[in-house]
Amino acid sequence: MSEVRKLQHPRFARAYLRIAEQAQQRGAIGHRQRLVAGMSGRVVEIGAGQGLNFAYYPTSVSQVIAVEPDDTLRVHAERAAAHASIPVTVLAGQADQLPVDTDSCDGAVMSLVLCSVPDQRSALLEVNRILRPGGELRFYEHVRSESAWFARLEDVATPLWSRLAGGCRPNRDTRAAIEQAGFVIDDVERFGFSPQRLLPRSAHILGRAHTAT
Repeated sequence: MSEVRKLQHPRFARAYLRIAEQAQQRGAIGHRQRLVAGMSGRVVEIGAGQGLNFAYYPTSVSQVIAVEPDDTLRVHAERAAAHASIPVTVLAGQADQLPVDTDSCDGAVMSLVLCSVPDQRSALLEVNRILRPGGELRFYEHVRSESAWFARLEDVATPLWSRLAGGCRPNRDTRAAIEQAGFVIDDVERFGFSPQRLLPRSAHILGRAHTAT
């Protein structure tokens, strides 16, 4: 069984199509717009999902290589790519084995994906590999709470939640993982956000980092 095949979660993917659209209406559109604003050159988007970011890339981006392991979401990403204002190529692949050459991209985008990759460090080192020296990483992720009691609740919920939600782990300290993988964080905003009406607000980060030059 291929590694990409192991990352298939068709039931969750179908549910995520609805969840993500609801999140868009609750504020995620603005988050995604800020995520990619000002980017330029050749960009790889890791875990592109159904392609919700494609509509917001500026025309200064010459190409987006969108990598998505899930078959269900990738079909929707291909449809979104056909309507994007910039060239978008959608590929099957996984975060720790990107089908992209070393030092070949100016920027990378990860949105709501570092919560669910099997190993954050492996994924981030792979992103570092494909970026040119000084290349930029844009990230938008939900992360571990700074509240001790809520973080403990996330720890307790994670084993079951990860099985139900496509491998998502809500208790990850993603900012620390980005720094430990050799990125220098330039800017980061932390905020609470609830993607659905009945879900409590959880901690999110949105920011920029760069590789060593």
